[in-house]
Order: sequence, then structure tokens, then C-alpha cells
Amino acid sequence: MVKIHPTAIVSDSAIIGTNVSIGPYSIIYDNAFIGENSVIEAYCQIGYPSIISDNDIAPTYIGNNSLIRSNTTIYHSAELGDNLTTGHNVIVRENTHAGCYFQIGTFTEIQGDCEIGNYVRFQSNIFIAKKTIIKDFVWILPNVTITNDPTPPSDNLIGCLIDDYAVICSGSLILPGLTIGKGSVVGALSCVTKNVRDGFCVLGNPAKETKEANKIIKKDLSGLPAYPWTNHFNRGYPGNITMNWNK
Repeated sequence: MVKIHPTAIVSDSAIIGTNVSIGPYSIIYDNAFIGENSVIEAYCQIGYPSIISDNDIAPTYIGNNSLIRSNTTIYHSAELGDNLTTGHNVIVRENTHAGCYFQIGTFTEIQGDCEIGNYVRFQSNIFIAKKTIIKDFVWILPNVTITNDPTPPSDNLIGCLIDDYAVICSGSLILPGLTIGKGSVVGALSCVTKNVRDGFCVLGNPAKETKEANKIIKKDLSGLPAYPWTNHFNRGYPGNITMNWNK
């Protein structure tokens, strides 16, 4: 059964899975696919055409069990995996591809041509520039900006790479073309101008390497390392994933 609010507009060429709910004033454009058991709240646009794309009829894919909160716009040719969750007022532009269990916080914008892995978590007010590659289990906290143009304005766009399990803390700025290494930590309010090595923490403006991330101690008086964060944090992750984190 599909529940479509009377004010919603759904293209005849859209494919809507079973047990999908589409809220008031939402628009589902041509060639969109909405996976089963998904909820599209009010004033959303799925498959929105792009004036800068050569192919406005490319399919848009939203995986099963997804929750798209109100005022979210997902452009055509975006492919987002199962168990997607968005906050309010999210924008995901064309040709963005993401894996499963992707969480996108309120007022976040993902520019086009981005590749995002599985179990990635974005908090609120984040900007992800075109051509960014983000791998699995990455955390990006509020007000982070990831850039791509070393000499703006220009067409010389160089995307950043954020590797598995990296954490980018609040208010940080990542300059174009950089690699943030696997399991690394970017401290709050940092301006990152150089690549970050796997497993290291950087901090400051410009950001400088301070120590190995596993030397950072939790603030709970336990005396235990805060990183890798998988040693003590598993909320919201499936058991078949977390069972191997502490081994």
C-alpha cells in the first residue's frame, strides 16, 4: 500500500515501492525510484532537475526504509542507499552516490559528483563540495566545510578524500584536494591545509599534527583512549558490524 497525500505530485514514470508514504506538497519527478517502507515528509522534491546537467532525466534512487524529512531536495541522478535518513532542509545535488545507513543533518548541502560510503554520519549545517570522496564510517560534525577550488572562482575543482573512520570536528575547514587519513581526527575549528596521516590528530589554524589519535584520553575519568572511537561507541550500528570492532 502507498500513501500519497492529495497535494503531492507524483510523476507517472516514478516507481514507488510498497508501504511508502509521501507527504503534503511533495513532488516526485520523472524517473525517480522510492524504495519500500520509506517516508517522504512534506515539501520534499525527489529527482529535481538540474540546469547545469546534460541529462535531466537520469534516474534518482532512494533505497528502502528511508526517512526524508520536510523541505529536503534531492536532485536527479542521485543514488542513495537503504536506510537513508535526512534532517530538514537538506540538499543533495546531482550524481551523488551514497551507501547504506547514511545520515544527513539539517541544513546540510552536498554538491554534485560526490561519492559517499556506508554508515556515514553528517550532523547539521555541513557543506560538501563537488568531487568529494568520503569512505565508510566517517563522522562529520556541525558547521564543517569541505572545499574543492584552490583558486576561486575557477573550474579547476579538486575533491578531497576522507578515509574510513575519520572524525572531522565542529567548525573545521578542509582545503581542496586534501586527504584526511583513516581513523584520523580533525580538531574543532581547524583549518586543514595539508594531508592528515592515518591515525593522527590535527588541530589549529593552520592545522598542525598534535599526536596520534589513540593518545587522546576520554573526558569521562576512565583514563581510556577516545580513539579509535569504535572501541567504546556503537550506538545505532548493527550488531553484525560492531561485533568485530573490539577484536
